[in-house]
This record gives sequence, C-alpha cells and structure tokens, in this order.
Amino acid sequence: MTDTTTKRKLNWNSHHVTQGDERAPNRAMLRAVGFTDGDFEKPIIGVAHAQSNITPCNNGLGELAGHITGAIQEGGGMPQVYGTITVSDGISMGTEGMKCSLVSREVIADSIETVSRGQSHDGVIVVGGCDKNMPGAMIGIARLNIPAIFVYGGTIKPGHYDGKDLTIVSVFEAVGALGAGKMSREDFNEIERRACPGNGSCGGMYTANTMSSAFEAMGMSLPFSSTMSAVDAEKAVSSADSARALLKLIEADIRPLDILTKKAFENAITVTMGVGGSTNAVLHLMAIAHACDIDLTLADFERIREATPVFCDLKPSGQYVATDLHEVGGIPRVMKMLLKAGLLHGDCLTVTGKTIAENLEGEPDVPNEGQDVIRPYDQPLYAQGHLAILRGNLAPEGSVAKISGLKSIKITGPARVFESEEESMHAIMSDRINPGDVLVIRYEGPKGGPGMREMLSPTSAIIGKGLGDSVGLITDGRFSGGTFGLVVGHVAPEAYVGGPIALVHEGDTIELNAETCELTLHVPEAEIERRRQAWVQPEPRYKRGVLAKYAKLVSSAAVGAYTD
Repeated sequence: MTDTTTKRKLNWNSHHVTQGDERAPNRAMLRAVGFTDGDFEKPIIGVAHAQSNITPCNNGLGELAGHITGAIQEGGGMPQVYGTITVSDGISMGTEGMKCSLVSREVIADSIETVSRGQSHDGVIVVGGCDKNMPGAMIGIARLNIPAIFVYGGTIKPGHYDGKDLTIVSVFEAVGALGAGKMSREDFNEIERRACPGNGSCGGMYTANTMSSAFEAMGMSLPFSSTMSAVDAEKAVSSADSARALLKLIEADIRPLDILTKKAFENAITVTMGVGGSTNAVLHLMAIAHACDIDLTLADFERIREATPVFCDLKPSGQYVATDLHEVGGIPRVMKMLLKAGLLHGDCLTVTGKTIAENLEGEPDVPNEGQDVIRPYDQPLYAQGHLAILRGNLAPEGSVAKISGLKSIKITGPARVFESEEESMHAIMSDRINPGDVLVIRYEGPKGGPGMREMLSPTSAIIGKGLGDSVGLITDGRFSGGTFGLVVGHVAPEAYVGGPIALVHEGDTIELNAETCELTLHVPEAEIERRRQAWVQPEPRYKRGVLAKYAKLVSSAAVGAYTD
C-alpha cells in the first residue's frame, strides 16, 4: 500500500489496535489468526461470502473468496473472512420454505452490517450468488457506508436437450406441460436431468442476473462482471481485480453513498428495463434506496419505463441466457447504447474510481453484427419497458406487472379466488382454471404470508398448460424472475392489512389492463365498503421465530418490504 493509505485514519487502526497498551488483547487475538507486527497498520477488510451447497448459485463462492483474500494480502491489506446465509428459491419454490426467501434478504443485510460494524472494518467486499444475497448485501453495504464492492458469483451455463437451451424455469414449465399431456415422461425426465449443468445462478435474465446487472449499472461492481459464467476462469480474475479496486477505494476514501445516488438508481432501473429484467428489481431497488435514504418510488419506475425500450432478447420471455449476452458485449454494451440514447447518467461515480462515461470509453455503441441477443436500439423488442406499475381500486398503493412476451396485455374476467399458493396450484393442475379466468392469490404478502412468496409454480404451470395468453393472475405475493405471462404482483395494500384484494369474491369481474396501467375490481363502491366493514383480519400464521418477527416489522411492498 502507498504512504497515503497507511496514513489515512482507518476505522480499525484508529479505534482498536494502535492506541496504547489497552489494545494489546486485540492484537493478541489477531496474532492467533495470523497477524504479525506490521499487519496492524494495514486496512482490515471484511470478506463476506455465502458459500453453500444448498444451491448451485452459491456453490463456488468460497473459492472466489479465496482469490479475493489473496489479492487483498498481495495489495497490502488484511482480510477477515466471514460467512452469511442463503436460501435457494428454486428448491423452496412452491413450499412453505419459500416464505423464508425474502426474509433471508434482511438476515443477510443484518449479518453483514453486524460483523463489519462490530469489527470496525475499513472496507468490505461481498461475494453473493443467489437472488437475496445481492440486495441483502447492498442493504448492508449502504448501512455501513465504508468502502465496498459487490462481487457476483456468476451465472450458470445453460443445459441442453433436444436442440434447446434449458434453465431451471424449463423444469417448472415442464411440470405444467406433463400435467396437460403435452409432454412425454421421457422428455420431462431428461429436462429435469439436464437443466442445471453446474455452478452458477439461474441462467436467464431472472432475479439474480437482473440484480447483478443493476449493480454493475449502479457502479457497485466492476464492468463486465455481472454476466460472467460462474465456472469460467475470468470470474476468478474479476474477483481478484475487485479486491484490488477496493484497496484503491479505501485509499481514496470513496464510500458507497458517494456512488449510490438517485441518478445511480435511475441508471439501474433503465438497464433493468433494457434487458427485460425481473419484477423483483422493483422491490429490491426500493429497499436498497431506503437504506441509502434516497426517495425512490413506484412512480420513478413508471417514468423510466415509458422512456426505455426493451432491446435484449433474454429469457424468460425471450430466447437467450446471460452467458449469450456476455459474449456479445454484456452490460457495458447495453449501457453504452443507452448512454448514446441519452437515457443514462454518465457522470455517476463507480467503484473503478471513474464515472460511467469514463468506464464506457472505447465500448461500441451499436450491437455486434451477426447476432440478435442485443437488438439495434431503434429496432427493439418492445418500444417501452416491460415492468408496468398498475393502480386502481384493487391496488391503490400500486402493483407490478411484467408485460413482455404477451399477445395481449389486458384481460377482463371472473375472479377465481385462492387463499394461498397451494390452493391455486391444486386448481391449475386439476384443470379447474379456464381461459378468461383471473386468478387471485392472496394472503401471500409481506405480512400475510409472511414473506411474500414467489408464484413461479402456478405461473409456470399456467404456461405449461397452454393458458399463458388467456388467463390472468394477481397476487399480493411476488414472482420469480423466471415468471412471465399476464400476471400482476406486489398488489398493495396486501390482503392481511385489509387491502382491497382481501375483499374480492369468487366470480367478481376483474379488469387487468397494462395498456392503461389499471387494475380494477368491477364491484360498486358501496358493496366494496360493505365488505370492508365485514372483513376480519386473520390470525397470524406464525406466532414466534423469524417469520413472526418479520411480519411485525416489514413494510408494504409498495415501498420495498424493508424491515428497518
């Protein structure tokens, strides 16, 4: 490290190690884990990672953390490695365990804040892979506001069968297709066996790849890092480069809140629209913004959606996966095209120490010829963004619809009301859902679930049954990044707090109109009020433990479902 770095007033050194003999016990304990005399003058850097074989998304993060700690030591810092948790959404999907998924975002944020604040780290680098590792890490990073970088563990490579690329969503959709008699058992088994060939997060522009892309757009990860494969050599190189970049941030005293400005969030939303990202980005970006004390609202998403085309053809509604995007320029190419169109703030600072515009110097501002993963900006898949904010008497605080890949973005039909995901799934698989129906899945919100489960199982079953263009679905829960179809989530206020979705009766007419951004219950206001007066809040599903604590603390989905 340079003289400038060692002279900087470091959190760790100034408060715990070098101020007199009373700090000798601190030094003694650190000697036991490998510190020597000269190490006490170096910046102490937390290396938080979520290594786990619970999920392929995180099975390999420990190895990346090893590359990071080596680079920190070589650069003159002292790493302190610690773990945080993960929950596999793909494995818990459709079960009670899925209630813990969004909860884990808060636990991850709390654990990172607790350790790095408790140890007075001078900087922190977080390695995450699964959906909630990323927003959880960024919430913790924002609260700490010490120099920080996020390192994405990388995306999975696609599986292959019968000439088609496969992802985990292929398996969920196969469940519906098999149940509808549209797929043989042999094909079903082969899809299940081949969909996930190794380490890495789900391969389409699902939630993990959406959030990694958003973080690169915000300037909190290194350029090109968000679409790398987990198993390719460049991921290890990029991880070590991230560690070296963090040492420079410490030297320059550049902190997360210098980078995470309102403009940076707008850049993240713009990129999310351009690549066709997950509905979960809405929830997570608002929660991160809250941790940064930035006023980010659903109106910001709708404003940016109206100005931003979708010009990347990525799963779930498109053809390609994240590794395909990486091969044709990745997020820097997408950003350069958006910058040229005047839709990005090029003056935003990043973890490279440079601005967005400076990082993108020399990057082409048109897509490569001979490919169609990234379309020309003036020939997009959709002229406007795909994440629409719907309001109306069913969602006065707002709701989120993903409208890409659909023949029609409006439906009016009879409500089919279900009090849980399991009830709806049973009805779908039993062929009790008909074209024109609008499914209502309620009491799955942040408080009512609790935990706001993702509805990938029912939405994928609907697609597999061939009903994707003829059936609507609304819920106070949320959706997987792998979901597509005529679906609306994050309906707020949620049913558990007496939101209008709690007052829908079987057979009521519901209009879901993403053209006008309206979600309407066609019932006279007097009748709605009568139902409101008769409604009684149900008993909480959990009385003790983490889910009970979460239900007491969590905010509305309309502001990010945060707990602080």
